[in-house]
Amino acid sequence: MATELIWDLELIKRYDQTGPRYTSYPTALQFADNFGVDAYHAAAADSATARRPLSLYFHIPFCARVCYYCGCNKVVTKRREHAEPYLQSLFHEIEMQSALMGHDQAVEQLHWGGGTPTFLNPTQMQALMDKTAKHFNLVSGDFGDYSIEIDPREADWSTIGHLRSLGFNRISIGVQDFNPTVQQAVNRVQSEEETRDVIDAARALTFKSINIDLIYGLPFQSCASFMETVDKVIEIRPDRLSVFNYAHMPDRFMPQRRINSEDLPSPQEKLAILENTITRLLDAGYVYIGMDHFALPDDNLALAQEKGSLHRNFQGYTTHSQCDLIGMGVSSISRVGNVYAQNHANMEEYTSRINNGKLAIRRGLLMNEDDRIRSAVINQLICHFRLDTKPIEEKFGIRFHDYFADAINKLSTMATDGLIRMDKQSIVVEPRGRLLIRNICMQFDTYQQVAEVQRFSRVI
Repeated sequence: MATELIWDLELIKRYDQTGPRYTSYPTALQFADNFGVDAYHAAAADSATARRPLSLYFHIPFCARVCYYCGCNKVVTKRREHAEPYLQSLFHEIEMQSALMGHDQAVEQLHWGGGTPTFLNPTQMQALMDKTAKHFNLVSGDFGDYSIEIDPREADWSTIGHLRSLGFNRISIGVQDFNPTVQQAVNRVQSEEETRDVIDAARALTFKSINIDLIYGLPFQSCASFMETVDKVIEIRPDRLSVFNYAHMPDRFMPQRRINSEDLPSPQEKLAILENTITRLLDAGYVYIGMDHFALPDDNLALAQEKGSLHRNFQGYTTHSQCDLIGMGVSSISRVGNVYAQNHANMEEYTSRINNGKLAIRRGLLMNEDDRIRSAVINQLICHFRLDTKPIEEKFGIRFHDYFADAINKLSTMATDGLIRMDKQSIVVEPRGRLLIRNICMQFDTYQQVAEVQRFSRVI
């Protein structure tokens, strides 16, 4: 397993720029408003005929409180009854989406995201899972990966027990930072005890995996204070850990306007936080999966990376590359075969379409042959830090170095800088290049334009 990293500050500063996270290729910026829904129907029919397994994503947009750093599609309200009409629309969408699929397509992966999925009360959660089970082929026992995002302020032992009874076996917990001053500044006051209580419950109830999310670059963070949080997380020892870079874009995300930019750590301090976090986690036995993600060596993500079967989609890194992804709910994104389709992000538009018996798809993209080739290349690099050219040539009938002559030329500078090594047979990302994997993948992105770069977060 290639887990070594080399922190080369000079190279990191030289290559630090904005760029896609490549949860898809092409990225969502390429989705077209004039996308024909017939293309999605055709892809669904192909999926049903091939009996491909499914991954279901449900977006629950409600939050009782707003976190100032958040850039998610959400509805902030303390009125729990607002979830009921949304659930009714979601039930209709389940019926319409399932009608396009085969009833024998196993749902190997299921995820509730948000927002705050635990905004729903136990009865509503039960109803959503029952509706899903009625229309899709959910696998029994713990053979599937069924996960949910948890806000510990919205959950206790009884909540976790109820989720386990519904079939969930993985949880993801947003922590961000245990420091009280930071929590106050981002309106996410969450005690360490609340977090530990939920994790204790999950372990006692035999959840298969626990993920914790952290964010660096938040107001009032310092390297010293964030290391205190990292040490506490290492003590908790989640199976997986995500350490995200806070992207301050108040022009795009209104809640971020409540964060004073003068309170943010300097770029130098952010780099120190990241460097020390990586060192602590690697020393604690975690494997660097890539793109801010770490996992214990016996976790499925680490094992899949070692076997060469890791994949990346809108939910991040996944072991279910064979699944077609069906996203349901406002703003959700599906990938079925070679088709991407995204629902309306506006709640009124979403519910209006669904309640009129139509899919809520607003935009999408049908991948062409070039998209499929580049997607395969980028997925291999971003998941495994290595690309063997022969399988790509055989699968797509191309001569790799001829087809990607421009990219190879651009990569030569990266090879000189020690980020990669390449020959006719392979491209291998070196330890000093793994933190800059987004930069490397961008060389194969035919859509990457200067005007679009500003829409993305910085790579480090």
